[in-house]
Formats: sequence, structure tokens, C-alpha cells
Amino acid sequence: MGFIDEIKARAKTDIKTIVLPETEDERTYKAAEAVLKEGTAKLILVGSKEEIEKMGAGYDISGATIVDPATSEKTESYIAKLVELRQKKGMTEEQAKELLLNNYLYYGVMMVKMGDADGMVSGACHSTADTLRPCLQILKTKPGTKLVSAFFVIVVPNCDRGADGTFIFGDSGLEQNPDPEKLANIAVSSAESFRILTGKEPVVAMLSHSTKGSAKHADVDKVVEATRIAKELAPELKLDGELQLDAAIVPSVGESKAPGSPVAGHANVLIFPDLDAGNIGYKLAQRLAKAEAYGPLTQGIAAPVNDLSRGCSAEDIEGVVAITAVQAQG
Repeated sequence: MGFIDEIKARAKTDIKTIVLPETEDERTYKAAEAVLKEGTAKLILVGSKEEIEKMGAGYDISGATIVDPATSEKTESYIAKLVELRQKKGMTEEQAKELLLNNYLYYGVMMVKMGDADGMVSGACHSTADTLRPCLQILKTKPGTKLVSAFFVIVVPNCDRGADGTFIFGDSGLEQNPDPEKLANIAVSSAESFRILTGKEPVVAMLSHSTKGSAKHADVDKVVEATRIAKELAPELKLDGELQLDAAIVPSVGESKAPGSPVAGHANVLIFPDLDAGNIGYKLAQRLAKAEAYGPLTQGIAAPVNDLSRGCSAEDIEGVVAITAVQAQG
């Protein structure tokens, strides 16, 4: 089976409940129909029954639960909890009510916070900032994690590198220019994400335009320092740097440029030095190698909430729902 088929199979072993708050978008309904038919998750659609039935006409979403914030008996408790969580920031009951009744992303995150759902998928018609803002305000970071970051699962067809063509690219969606400590934490979180999603051992390469001192620059120094910190944070990981991309994933080049490295030539988790490199890298793989790209997926939040590219397809949403369900199992 391919990566996403394996993810779907795992999702079915312990069914989780995922919120889809973007009920103004037709792709949500097409994806919901597929998820419900395949049985990878239970779904909650947020919005009025009338609007959802109108927008979802033509799709079989009868297995989904529809929750209307305006009429749900749980809305009052959500309002009270949001005031409690945000009162130091000046949140009033009136403001909380206005937010939850009119911003379904906030409502969906509150469902996760209150244990009425296991995760949420959003971003088809909202920015990453809009998706992550309620998560950071309400769910906050996972215990032991210092920052929230984003990654892509990249699945390259007919590829014998990485984990049978499967890689994690991090951070390719959120942290603009991480300092060495942040970069090290991104590496450790990405390794954990790889292990959860693939069940295989992560092999982490800290990428640079230099391999083991072949170039001298402050940008290289950052990756070298991040590698040192990451090894202190997670000494059990197979992690090395700084490595050029070819040295990281091509065995012959790795042996030549970084002899003795436990990572060189065999990496399946690629940590980019900044968002420019990560974003360009994943789009090159997606568009030129025709790789499947799932993400940006988030890590470091206290519960699984995943972002979508606004150019995503219904099939992408379906895949990310299954990934979110597996993260919830973890």
C-alpha cells in the first residue's frame, strides 16, 4: 500500500471524530462523502442544518453530525470556557459569544478543547494564520514542546529513497526564519511526527548549502548549532548535519561528502534552514517530481489541528482528515 492507503487503514482501527468547520466550501462536502464512505473518521460539520443541506446538495453526508452554534446546547458552556481561557486578555462574554457564533474555526477548536471532537481540519478557504490563531489561543502548545511548527508529508512516486519515497519536509509552512533553538525543536518534533505517521525510524538531516564545513557562512553556523542542540534534546535520534540535500538522500554522495555519518544518504526527515528553502523545496518535489504533498500539517499543538493549502482538492482534504485521525490516535 502507498502512504495514504496505510494511513487510512490505520485510521479505521480506532475511529476518531474530526471537525470540518469550512462548510461554505463545496470541497468540504465532496471530501466528507468520501471519508464517511470509507469509514476513516466520524465527522462533525459546523453550521446551520439548512445551509449545510443546501451547500451539500448532491453529496451523501447523511453520516455526518451537523452542529449549529446558534442552537447547540453546548454553546453556552463553550462561551464560558472561552471567557475563562481568555479573560486575562480582556475577553468578555459578549465577545466570546460573537466569536463562537460567527467564526466556525473558533467553534471547531472549542469542540476539540472540550473533548467533543478529537481533531480539526481547516484551511481550504482560510489562511494559515486564521487556522492557527484559535489553536494557539485555546489549545496552546503540547506539554514539553516549545513551539508550533508545520511540515509536509511528501510521497515521491517510484522512489527508493527516504522511506520508500516518503519524506517529511519541515518547517515548510510556518516558521519564517527559526533560530538554532527553534530549528532544533522543529527537527525533534518532525522526527516524532514521522514515527507516528509512518511507524518507521526517523533519519533526520539538518539541511544547508554546506556539508560538514564545505562552506563558511553565518547561515551554515546556524544549522551547525541547531544540530548540536537537537542532539542534546534527543540523543537517541539518528540526526546529523550540516548536510547538502544530495549528501542527505543519495548514498554514494553521502559516503563521499560525509563519510561515517549515520544519516548521510539515508535521510527521510529533511529539516530546512528557513521557510523560503522549505516552501520552495516542497513545491519543487510536488510540481517536478509529481510527488503527493500533504500539508502543511501542524506539530506542537496540544491536540491535532491541521491546515490545508487554499489550493487543495477534496482528495487532499480526505487525506488530511485521515492523517489527523492517526495523529489523534498517537
